[in-house]
Amino acid sequence: MNELLQAAQYYLSRGWMPVYVPPGVKGPSRHGWEKLRLTESELPRHFNRPGNIGIILGDASHNLVDVDLDCPEALELADQYLPATPAVTGRPSAPRSHRWYVSDVPAIKQFRDPRTREMIIELRSNGGQTLVGPSRHDETGEPYDCLDGEPAHVPADVLAAAVQGIYEAVVRRRYGDIPQKCSSAPPTTPTHVADADSVERRALAYLQAMPAAVSGQGGHSATYSAATVLVHGFALSTGQAFSMLLAHYNPRCQPPWKEKELRHKVEDAAKKPHDKPLGWLRDQTPAAEPADGMDLSGIMAKAVPQDERPLAAPEDPGPIPESMLRVPGLVSEVMDYTLATAPYPNVAMAFCGALAVQAYLAGRKVRDSGDNRTNLYLLGLAYSAAGKDWPRKVNTRILHEVGLADGLGDRFASGEGIQDALYVTPSMLFQTDEIDGMLQSINKAKDARHENVMGTVLTLYSASNTVYPMRRKAGKEPPGAVDQPSLVIFGTAIPNHYYESLSERMLTNGFFARMLIVESGPRPKGQEARVEELPQRILAAAKWWADFHPGTGNLEDWHPVPRVVEHTEEGRDLLVEVREEADAEYAKAEQRKDSVGTTVWGRVNEQTRKLALIHALSENHVEPVIGLAAVQWARAFVMHQTRRMLFMAQNHVADNPFHAACLKLQEKLREAPGRTLQHSVLLKRMKLDAKTFAELIMTLDQQGDIEILMAPRAGTPKRLYRLREV
Repeated sequence: MNELLQAAQYYLSRGWMPVYVPPGVKGPSRHGWEKLRLTESELPRHFNRPGNIGIILGDASHNLVDVDLDCPEALELADQYLPATPAVTGRPSAPRSHRWYVSDVPAIKQFRDPRTREMIIELRSNGGQTLVGPSRHDETGEPYDCLDGEPAHVPADVLAAAVQGIYEAVVRRRYGDIPQKCSSAPPTTPTHVADADSVERRALAYLQAMPAAVSGQGGHSATYSAATVLVHGFALSTGQAFSMLLAHYNPRCQPPWKEKELRHKVEDAAKKPHDKPLGWLRDQTPAAEPADGMDLSGIMAKAVPQDERPLAAPEDPGPIPESMLRVPGLVSEVMDYTLATAPYPNVAMAFCGALAVQAYLAGRKVRDSGDNRTNLYLLGLAYSAAGKDWPRKVNTRILHEVGLADGLGDRFASGEGIQDALYVTPSMLFQTDEIDGMLQSINKAKDARHENVMGTVLTLYSASNTVYPMRRKAGKEPPGAVDQPSLVIFGTAIPNHYYESLSERMLTNGFFARMLIVESGPRPKGQEARVEELPQRILAAAKWWADFHPGTGNLEDWHPVPRVVEHTEEGRDLLVEVREEADAEYAKAEQRKDSVGTTVWGRVNEQTRKLALIHALSENHVEPVIGLAAVQWARAFVMHQTRRMLFMAQNHVADNPFHAACLKLQEKLREAPGRTLQHSVLLKRMKLDAKTFAELIMTLDQQGDIEILMAPRAGTPKRLYRLREV
């Protein structure tokens, strides 16, 4: 029995609900994991594999809650404020950073720095989970402590007050006082209050039930209605009403109001008379909560339908970690040779090159039981002189040594040229640099030649398991067809040039979704390049593929019958989970009318199966089997890459030049310390004239994407711009 399964059995025996977390990520990827309630007999199916383990908090684990201390100051102050508990966990670089209790805290509460927005402390309960030993941290690989102590039983209001006290003490240390705007963190549900019948609790319940302000969709009237409820309906003072709106209502608004604007709303509502007596909601029986059907039509603005609200920006998972850029067998061996001999050994580029050559070698020769093939479209993003060309040279050497160099291509002259090349050599590897230039040509071209490249590439991707009919030429004989064409693309580009070259049409026509994009980090440290013969293991594996011809008869090269690579039972079960998860994300995007999201999530299942197949072939080309490890790696890779692609697309792909300038300005702020820059600094970095710059600032301010700050100083106040949190 493996260590993870043993841990799951132990935690379940303590009454704590375990949840499986894939390796290299922070949380469960299974859709609906919050509602998971496993029995002991079900544990092997979930935990009998490598990975991590979390505990679902709150009701699922008999009111188990976790206080997560996210900064050094919070860790230092914890013993002064938090009740003592024998249940304490952490990891080597963050010891004792999790304190465990049993408490009926209703939901997660997060407390962030009022200026930097970095997390200070969290009180985790329903809707949350926390990793425990024997899990390992996704970035450092450090082991988490196992939770084996007995959590102390603490009332929810006592625990909430202690967490609040730590937050306020940290903010005082950093800034000398607690900014009124952030005197308390916004909870996701009404704050637990000891006196359930208090006026403040009922006022907060009404406030939580009211629709948040959404820019362009009745935002002013919605906020005015919320202020009216507090100052007239519950007869709160303007100070009480302002504080409650600021802490519990404003964070839900899109965009949030500035403090001055929000205070004005409260004061304006207090001055205007109302047709109902003061305190009419306060004087009703406490049982009359919004959930009981209380009619608020006279004071509430009309709720905005969910599908009409602005889309929330996808979270940025960051570039794919180098730990995911490893596949056992041939792929890793080609990578190691590339890195050992390159002047600038770039891990991301070496991985793309090695994966591409394995995909090409197996083209038209193998498939999985779902008829998925190895044709991939890979794109490595790195800046100039960062080692993009060396993997291409290594691939060329390998294929030349085994007699497959005739399947290499370097440029897409036209769609017709690609078709003609595949008609002669049905399996090809195109290695092309500066692919962003091709995309810009497609976007700007006035003739059909470049457009035809896009159409051909899209069609060939889906034709790898069928017959691709050639175009008909005027006055010529019947054009013929290519049986099961295999086109592998290994392209490279400069990151910002690539995303800027994309258009909305490319995001939704399937081109973007077909690409597997791997981003390189900073330019690697150089080394003295050396001449070194290709390892015999690499040549032997490549030669095996060159000599492997599935099918029968003299036409096996033209009409092959690819070998089927089967899945293990565990691998097949996990692929079913991947499909269900991707389908759920697709449904969410469809409901939001997010055409880019549906396009990208629609390819996740296929991409995962292709990569799992290639993993199996690299590991054992003679007797390949698609096992659990292959699917786990493919799943983690594709899920991470999908979320990164969606984030990058939203933040870089523009509909027009002005939109592109807006995105560029936001990116400058995103990269700045505290997401804030001074007026003169930002103007210089944008390289724009003052008039155009002012138009950008005005537009982004009105859209709620940035906020304008005035910092006092001697003379004229300093003007700053800060990117708003989404």
